[in-house]
Amino acid sequence: MLEISELLNNLEAELKDIIIQRQLSNPLMIGIRTGGVWIAEQMHARLAISEPLSLVDISFYRDDFSQIGVNPNVKPSQLPRHIEGRDIILVDDVFYTGRTIRAAMNEIFDYGRPSQIVLAVLIARDGKQIPLNPDCVGASIILNANQRIKITGPEPLGVQLETIDSVA
Repeated sequence: MLEISELLNNLEAELKDIIIQRQLSNPLMIGIRTGGVWIAEQMHARLAISEPLSLVDISFYRDDFSQIGVNPNVKPSQLPRHIEGRDIILVDDVFYTGRTIRAAMNEIFDYGRPSQIVLAVLIARDGKQIPLNPDCVGASIILNANQRIKITGPEPLGVQLETIDSVA
């Protein structure tokens, strides 16, 4: 099974490497609500990033917004006014279809054009639908059709593999 401490350690090591490789200067870390924020809080502290952690809620940027309506728990994004030319580390919990990341990037670009974006996710799983890939991952996994990953938290932070009952 997936151990949260090992996943966080792997993600931290990959982020340290990519910060050096891509020469990120004073990066702004942005966590995607909610699980992505939990992971971003961990990485923000571990990497000792000086800029305050930013948060994004993609509810209004989802491509299924017209079908599912407004999430009743929408919270405002907390982003700095100026993103223009910044190095950004975008953090989410699970990378699945890529649609959440696309929505987050759309919101970020509404604030300006960053210099570069590094995508960091705790777990990357199969099922991609959008041509995006994470730059840093804690682990990559392949699941059966009736399985899903759930991140629990924030305290204690955990990972659960769930089996979805099929309806006959």
